[in-house]
Formats: sequence, structure tokens, C-alpha cells
Amino acid sequence: MVFSQDGNALIGREGNETLRIEAWGKNALRVRSTMLPAFSGKDRGLTEKAENAPVQIVTDPKLSSITNGRIRAEVNESGIIAFFKDDVRVLYEYMRCYGTPLTKESRCLKTIGREFTALSSDSYRLTVNFERNEGERIYGCGQYQHPYLDLKGCMLELYQKNSQVAVPFALSSLGYGFLWNLPSTGRVSFGKNLTEWIADETDEMDYWITVDDTPAKIVENYTAVVGRAPVLDPSYLGFWQCKLRYRTPEEVLGVARKYKEMGIQLDVIVIDFFHWPYQGSWRFDETYWPEDKVKAMCDELHEMGIKVMVSIWPSVDKRSENYGEMLGRGLLVRSDRGTIETYDYQGECATIDVFNPEARDFLWNKCRENYRRLGIDLFWFDNAEPDSAVYQSDNMRYYEGRSSKVGLEFPKYYLRTVAEGFKKDEGEIRPSLIRSAWIGSQKYGAVLWSGDVPSTFEAFRDQLVGGLNVGIAGIPWWNTDIGGFMTDDVNDPDFKELLLRWFGFGTFSPIMRLHGDRGPYDIPPLDTRDFGGGYLHTGQDNEIWSYGEEEMAVMKKYIELRQSLRPYIADVMREAHENGSPVIRTMFYEFPEDEKCWECEDQYMFGPDYLVAPVFTLGAREREVYLPAGRWENIFTKEALEGGRSLTVAAPLDVIPAFKKL
Repeated sequence: MVFSQDGNALIGREGNETLRIEAWGKNALRVRSTMLPAFSGKDRGLTEKAENAPVQIVTDPKLSSITNGRIRAEVNESGIIAFFKDDVRVLYEYMRCYGTPLTKESRCLKTIGREFTALSSDSYRLTVNFERNEGERIYGCGQYQHPYLDLKGCMLELYQKNSQVAVPFALSSLGYGFLWNLPSTGRVSFGKNLTEWIADETDEMDYWITVDDTPAKIVENYTAVVGRAPVLDPSYLGFWQCKLRYRTPEEVLGVARKYKEMGIQLDVIVIDFFHWPYQGSWRFDETYWPEDKVKAMCDELHEMGIKVMVSIWPSVDKRSENYGEMLGRGLLVRSDRGTIETYDYQGECATIDVFNPEARDFLWNKCRENYRRLGIDLFWFDNAEPDSAVYQSDNMRYYEGRSSKVGLEFPKYYLRTVAEGFKKDEGEIRPSLIRSAWIGSQKYGAVLWSGDVPSTFEAFRDQLVGGLNVGIAGIPWWNTDIGGFMTDDVNDPDFKELLLRWFGFGTFSPIMRLHGDRGPYDIPPLDTRDFGGGYLHTGQDNEIWSYGEEEMAVMKKYIELRQSLRPYIADVMREAHENGSPVIRTMFYEFPEDEKCWECEDQYMFGPDYLVAPVFTLGAREREVYLPAGRWENIFTKEALEGGRSLTVAAPLDVIPAFKKL
């Protein structure tokens, strides 16, 4: 490989490949490689201005290097890259089948570090392999439905799906963070023998790496170059009410008035799906939601201090009044093979192509005219992956390319629709509930929720892992459907116990939101037609009084606790804005020097001061908790405890073990 210097970048060339390594942020390097005549010039997830220390570059035919602060990359004559934190090697590409100056020994394997497989004249399948590090732990990468906080040994699909959110930033226990800066579908395997990143389709390799002393500093470096969440207004930090589904303004107002009578402040109430005539109408069905009543409803809710959120979907039914115009203007996602309809829930639907700026403008204009004008405050971006009848990333074609090349970024562009609309019209970015995300979604106000998960203790446990890892990946505003989404029988005592355990977890989550599709489905629809705001089923009642007096008392207690925590949560939200810290944090994030905290996967920190240990087992009335060194106070019993030890604590049904750092 022939080396040269281009400003703050080290350039290597061999055959058709051009390698570019450049300083990109604090103690960080961006690494790109292409087989094409030039790089694309796209920033992708790296959207924020990078500030660099003085860069040192050495070009040598045998071994060249680039140093930015505490990170150094060395590239040998074969083009293999090794990364160093100070003088300790932390990550290095898989060796070729012959020895190199960077490897300890030669192995007779044909695996190489970077491999481009041509798909067309300007598109490749890309595989990048890195050597294993003994004893390494890996965290982050978004939200996946499994119980593994430490991702070492896991294979993760890089594909956006309901409850699966790919945000490919990995944090290593060895003191580095790695961003796979490609929106391509694919996978990553953190294997015992090697780490392998695969992009199904791309025009270049693009990744970013940083080093620092603590997980908090690594996340700070990372969020500095991809963006951070705005400051979340304190008026959103209380209790949100949601169910499947409120069908009329009268139903919404009846719920809100009862909460007011009980002395419970709602921050947000949510109007869920199929309040519209057809998917893609992006308006209320006037049969059940006449404009004058919607406006009056919003006015009354605002007088109570309640903000109103509505659900919108990216699907566009062929029967919608907008379908023909959108098809004619090229505002819908295309398919390379077969029909343009890609979604078949309650109608034959195409999908709005939010990569197209005209499509985003079209959607925002509908939201402004049909919702915002009537007093709707907030939007819920459901099916944001987008959901599809068949997942074929090589068949769906967006304005910027096939889904296999750019698909992971769909939810970010979808969210930009209202973020940029609000910013332009009203000078602010408001929080939006959304079911998927990608690198940097947080800066557009993403309130990510974990999707349509089952109402089981196993799923409950998985949500904690998902929330902790997606926080490390840069998205601090996260929540779940309290109680899980899919419930067969609301009268089941086991479900009620799960609901109370989950409610405690929701109290110590970034957003506290009660939601769910509650069975049995024996409530008749309002209309016999097969379309419109009255025909689809609704779930059982899902307000805190819906489950019995004892259960209501517990939930009311938790809501009051949440209210008392508002000033503290506001401080934590400001910290998330200032340095990118998650709101819910792994134990090692706050206590990186405590080896035991790297092993704790079923408890967490809520900001810097509160340790929370949810109960994930049906019938359990106690659990073991690890308290790091220092003094802690049990927030329910007020007992002061000495840390540096594990202990068994009581956990009756109305208590989630939680401790405040003294």
C-alpha cells in the first residue's frame, strides 16, 4: 500500500482501493475505504462538527500511522489497521494468511480485514473483520429482544423491525467505542474468535472509533459527533396515559376528567391508531372525530395541563384520498419487483418515502392542517421501521437507494418530518414517540419505545437490557408500554402482578407511559363498515382504576413518587443534552472501577443518584441487590445501608427496590 497525507488524513492506496483515516472528534478517527474513483462525501451519522487535537501523521512504506489525541491507528504495507489507546492495542483488523508487523503469528486462513464483493458497477457487499480481544465485553448497538446486556457472543441483525432497533454503536470494556457508520442492512457478530460487520450493500466502508478512560467519556465523545437530545421540557416528565384505543373525543375527555377528580396530573394523553378514515389520510374521521369536537377536546385538555398526542403511520392505503397524488408525484416507496404495495394490515398499502424531502413536506403539511390546527400537540410515529408484509431489503427502493443500502435510516428521516416542521413553524423541536431509530435520532426529539412486546416477565426482563443498550447507543429518551403491549386477559392475577412490577419500572424510566392492547376482545366496534374510525376493535380499559382498588392504590403511589422526582429527572435530562449520558444507565457507567458493576445486568442507575432493582420473577417478594461502595438509603424504608456488598431486600408488590446514593 502506498501512503500519503491529505491535511488531517492518512491516505493509503493499493490497486483499486483507497483508504482514508482522518481525525474526527476528541480522541477519535474516521476510517473510510472505497473501490470507486472517489468517496461519496456523505456524513451519514456523523453530522456534527468535529473538534480535533493537533494530528500527527507518519507515512512510511512499511508502517504508517495517524494519531489524534489518545488514539493512534497504524497501517502496515498490506493495509491492515490496528488501533491503540495510548500505547495499548484495543482493536485490530483480522490478519491475512501471512504474517505482518502487527500480528503475533501467522495463521493459514483466507479471512481478510476488509472484503468488497461487487454487486454492480458502483455497489458492493462489504465484510469487515476484527481480531478478538480476550475478556472483552461489548455493549450498545441499539435495542434487541434478548436478555444479554453484554453482547459478546451475540449475532445482531442490522435491520429495523418492530421491537428491534439497530443503532450500530458498540462500547467496549477495553476503553473504546466503535460506530459502524453505514445505514445498510446486514449484521454484526461479536464472536469468540472474531468480530464481523457486514453491510448488504454499500459504495464504501465507513466506521468511526474513539478511546477514553470511562464509558461516560466514550459516550460523550460519540454523541458530540452524532448529536444529542434537546433539553426535555419538565412538563413531559410525569405520567402519560395511553390505551388501544380511544375512539371518540368523549372517551378521551372521560378519562382525563376522572384523573383530574382523583387529583392525578396527566402530562400527555394519547389517541392511538385508526382514528382516521384510511391509512395515509393523516386526519381524523369526522364521523367520530368532528373538527369542532376535536378542537373543544384539545381546549379542555389544555386547560387541565394535558398535552394531546396522535398516532400517525407511514402506510398509505390505496383507498386514501392521498394515494393517487403521492403515486403520481413519486412520493411512495417503490419496489424493484412485484407490486408497490408493501403493507397489508387492514388494507393494501404502500409506504411514504420519507427520504424524499417533498414527501416529508407533504406529510408535515397534512399534520399541520389536520392535527396541529385543531390543537394536537405531539405525534406518535408508529410502524416507523417501516413495518412491511415481507422484509426484502433488496426489493424496496427509496429516494436515496435500495433499502439494503440505506434502509436503517428510514426512522430517522421519518422523525425529521415533524422535527423540522415544528422547528420551522414554531422554533422548537418537540418530543415524538417513535418505534424505531438510527444514529442521531435523539437530536430530532426521539422518544423511543420498545415496541409491541408481550406481557410476560421474560419480555419485561428483556426491556431493561434493551433500554440500557440503546442508551449507550446515544438515545436517552426511551420507554416501554407499561405492562407490555399484548395481553390476553386483563383479569388474570398473574398479569396484574406483572403490571404492578412494570409500573414500578416505568416510574424509574425516562418516560412513564401506561399502554397496552388488553384482551379479551369482546367490545363491539362502533361501525359495521370495514374502514373508518369506528370499525376497528378496541382493547379493554387501561387506566389505573381498571384493575381493582388495591392495584390502583399501588399505581397511584408510584405516580406520586414520580411527581416528587420531577426536579431530579429534569436535571438528568439536562445532563443527557449536555454530554449525551443515558437517563437509565448500566451500573458500570456510574461505577466503572467496580468490577462487580460490569457483571450486574438486572439492576441499573436512574441518573447518577438512584439505584433501581426491578423484580422480574412472578411470585417473588424479595431479591438480591448489589450496592457499590458508599452509603445508600432505601427510598421506601429510609434505612441507611453501607455499600460494597450484595444483600437481599424485601420487595412486596407495592415496592420496587430502589436506593438513593447518600
